[in-house]
Amino acid sequence: MSALYQRVFTSFVRQGMMQHLGAQLARVEPGLVEIVLPYSDKVTQQQDGFHGGAMGAVADIAGGYAGLTVAPEGMEVVTVEYKINFLTSFQGGELRAVGRVVKGGKRLIITTAEVLHVDDNGKQSPCAVMQQTLMAVPQTY
Repeated sequence: MSALYQRVFTSFVRQGMMQHLGAQLARVEPGLVEIVLPYSDKVTQQQDGFHGGAMGAVADIAGGYAGLTVAPEGMEVVTVEYKINFLTSFQGGELRAVGRVVKGGKRLIITTAEVLHVDDNGKQSPCAVMQQTLMAVPQTY
């Protein structure tokens, strides 16, 4: 396990909401993090599709952890704002949120995230896109 993966993983397992929803850390690279969110009754809306709140949460987390990969040691990141466009909702399968750093700075980090639905046959379809601003803050744990 790389030091970068360990840094993100140590924080990710502290995310109560992600643990509750069953999200998994799938990939960590400099400036990129991928989170997987399986379909379950914990992440649906009234029409049984993935809830926009679940899509927003997984996008926020993927973008945030992508930002953490470029933040200075001893710092973590918090979301200042994000804008998300929901393209469509799906049932079944899983969501894959891929966060990418657009610009890393000492205090502010700009990221994007693309949320894809992956059906049971492996077909990928876009369902949301996000842009995010993060702020680096001293690590508290």
